[in-house]
Amino acid sequence: MSSGPRPAAAPDPTPDPVPAAAPGGDVSLGAGTGAGPARRDRWRFLRPLAHRDFRMLFGAVVLSIFGAGMWAVVMVYTVIGAGGGPLDLSVVAASNAVGLLACAIPGGIAADRIPRRLILRVVELLNLLAISSVAIAGALGAVTIPHLAIAAFVLGAGAGFFFPAYSAILPRILPPAQLLAANGLEGAIRPALQQAAGPAAAGVLVAAVIAPAHAAWGVVAAHALALLLLMFVRPEPPTTDSEQRDAPEGVRGVLHDLREAVQFTVRTPWLLWTLLFATGWALVFIGPEEVLLPFVTRERVGEDPRLFGFLLAIYGVGGVLGSIVVSSLKLPRRYLTVMIGVWGVGSLPFAVVGITHQYWLMALCLFVVGFAFSYGQVIWGTLLQRRVPRRMLGRISSLDFFVSLALMPLSMALAGPLAEVVPIEAIFLAAGVIPLVLGVLAYLVAGMAKDEIAHPLDH
Repeated sequence: MSSGPRPAAAPDPTPDPVPAAAPGGDVSLGAGTGAGPARRDRWRFLRPLAHRDFRMLFGAVVLSIFGAGMWAVVMVYTVIGAGGGPLDLSVVAASNAVGLLACAIPGGIAADRIPRRLILRVVELLNLLAISSVAIAGALGAVTIPHLAIAAFVLGAGAGFFFPAYSAILPRILPPAQLLAANGLEGAIRPALQQAAGPAAAGVLVAAVIAPAHAAWGVVAAHALALLLLMFVRPEPPTTDSEQRDAPEGVRGVLHDLREAVQFTVRTPWLLWTLLFATGWALVFIGPEEVLLPFVTRERVGEDPRLFGFLLAIYGVGGVLGSIVVSSLKLPRRYLTVMIGVWGVGSLPFAVVGITHQYWLMALCLFVVGFAFSYGQVIWGTLLQRRVPRRMLGRISSLDFFVSLALMPLSMALAGPLAEVVPIEAIFLAAGVIPLVLGVLAYLVAGMAKDEIAHPLDH
C-alpha cells in the first residue's frame, strides 16, 4: 500500500460487495410487502429485529450490558464487604480498565481472523465463569480483593474482544440500509441499561441479600442468558473473494494486521481526522464531565446527591433519544457534515453548565450534549461498517475503541489539578468550545464535504 494520503474523491480500497438481503431469508419489516414508503419509515427503527440472527445477537448484547451495569454496583459493595477501602476499590476498577485497554487492539485483530460468533461466545463464557467465581466465593465467605481484581480484569479484557467482534459481525447479518437502525438500538439501550436499569436492579439485590457478593448471582444470570442466546446465532455467510487475504501467521501476522489497519487509517482522511477529533474531544471533555461536574453541582445547586444523579439521568435520557431519533431517519446524504456538525455544535452547551447557577439550565444543556453525542455516534458506527472493508473492520473498530479510551485517564487526572489554578468557568468554556474548533479543523483538512459527495451511500 502506498504511504501517501488517499485523495478524497478516490473510491475506498477493496470495497466489499453488498448483499441484497441478510442470510437466512429473513425479511425486514415493511419490505417486500407492498407497503408504501410511509409504512417502511414508520418501522425503520425496529426493522433490524425482523432478522432472526440479529434478534439473538441483540438480545445477548442487551443482557450483557445489563449485567455490566449490575456489576458496577455489585463490585463496589463486594469490595466494601470484603473489608476494602478506597484504595482497594481503585485497584479493582483500574484492573478492569487495564484489561480493556490491553485487549482492545488484539480484540480487533482477532475479529478479522476468527469467526466473530465464536469470539462472542467465548467472551460470554469467560464473563460467566469470572462472575460465577465471585458469586461462589461470596457464598463461601471467601471473597478477596485480588480475586475481585482478577475478575474485573477478565471482564475488561472481554469487552476489548466483544465489541470489535460485535461491530464486525453486523454487516454480515444485516443489509447495509439497516445498519443505522441497528447501531441506534444499541446506542439507545446502552445508557438505559448500563447507567440506569442495571445499577438500579443491583442496588435492590444488594439491599435484599445477606452479603453483597450474593448479588453477583443476578449478574451470573444475565451473562448465562446472554450466552444461551448466542448459541442460537447461525454461522456467518461464506467469506467473499474481496475478504480473502494472504496474511502471515503468528506474531508476524499480528504485526502485519496492525500495520495494515494503521496504514488504511492514515490513508483515509475522513477516518483519520475523525479519530484525531475524538482524541482531542476526550482530552478536553471527559475530565470536566467526570471529575468537576459533581463539585459544580454541589457548590451551585445543593449537596443533595439526588441532584447530581438526576443530571446524569437527564444526560443519559438525551443519549437514548438521540440514538432513537437518528436511527428512525435515513442516513443523511451529507453524513460527515452532519456527524461532525452535531458533535461540534452539540458540545457548546457544556460551556453553559460551568457558568450557570440555574439547575434547570444545567439539566437542559446536559440533555442536549447527550442527545448530540449519541446522534453523531450512531452515524459514526454505521460509517465504519459501511465504508471500511469488512476484512479489517474489527481492527479499525478496535483502533477507534482504543483511541477513544486512551486519553480518558489523562483527562481525568488533569481536571482536578487544573481546577486549582484555572477558574472552573474557563475549564468548562474550553471543554465546550474546543470540540467545535477541532471539528471545523477536521472537517476542512480531511475534505469531508468533497469526500461524502464522492462516496454517496444508498439509503
